[in-house]
Amino acid sequence: METMDLSTWLPLGLMAVMGLALLAYVVLDGYDLGVGLLMPFAAETDQDVMVASIGPFWDANETWLVLGVGLLLVAFPHAHGVVLSALYLPVTVMLVGLILRGVAFEFRAKAQAAHRRLWNALFSVGSLVAALAQGWMLGAYVTGFAPGIWAQCFSLGVALTLPAAYALLGAGWLLMKTEGALQRQALAWGRAAFWPMVLALLGISLATPVVSPTVMDKWFSMPGLLLLLPVPGACAVALAAIHHVLHRPRTVVAGYGGLVFLGTVLLFVLAFLGLAYSLYPYVVIDRLTVWQAASATESLRVIAIGLGLTLPVIVGYTVFLYRVFGGKAQALSYGG
Repeated sequence: METMDLSTWLPLGLMAVMGLALLAYVVLDGYDLGVGLLMPFAAETDQDVMVASIGPFWDANETWLVLGVGLLLVAFPHAHGVVLSALYLPVTVMLVGLILRGVAFEFRAKAQAAHRRLWNALFSVGSLVAALAQGWMLGAYVTGFAPGIWAQCFSLGVALTLPAAYALLGAGWLLMKTEGALQRQALAWGRAAFWPMVLALLGISLATPVVSPTVMDKWFSMPGLLLLLPVPGACAVALAAIHHVLHRPRTVVAGYGGLVFLGTVLLFVLAFLGLAYSLYPYVVIDRLTVWQAASATESLRVIAIGLGLTLPVIVGYTVFLYRVFGGKAQALSYGG
């Protein structure tokens, strides 16, 4: 009986941790990707402050991606083979974008003024490439890697939506971390990104049940319809709060600029919950369930023990990092 219980619940527990790790990556690395997307629209002096606002965090943020993909590899090897085989090209493109960001981030620190513009541009290009690739991967995953023009169009739609969401998230981050002219500029960026993101998000939401009959059944059958009803309502509240702050500069000066960031994070969380509900019990929709994709129960026990040792450390240093480097960002200065 104990073995049967473990074989049932261990895969679910590890799947939940994997999903939460990937959500943490999307939120945490999403805002610094968003800041990278916004950099071409900033003055050169402001670009240093923007980089300083994400500098202490962006390496640690990517730890969550490593954790999520690592769990997919060791806990769900059958799904890992299917997912990465289907996404080999966009994963490669994403990694190229992330590497380009990392190289540009380091080289701009010591580059002369004329060359720094180039590295800033490459940092933004890497951010855009990574965001587009992540959006494409998400769209392809939702369709179960289905072939055909409609599935490709859906993936393209998600690929174009995610950078807009990241840009809004980055603008919200800058509203919290900066002040003065750059903070006012972040407010304008947030307003510019708001409606494109809302309209794209609405289009993707309407298209999702169309491209996936499984999702259609989950969304529009009872009691699933009742379970999902709070999600669009909560999204509407979050969007209303974001819109309110973005169009009232005094609220930002009064210290409520963080609502833009928190509201956008809430949208990501709600989208994650909706996706998790839509896909369950599949790891790869219509192809592999959580239990079919999982490793042997004995292996999952060892993985769970290792996760129990490492996850508190990752959470602990992440919280510590954000506490130590809290407050407003200052312009960078380079020695040597």
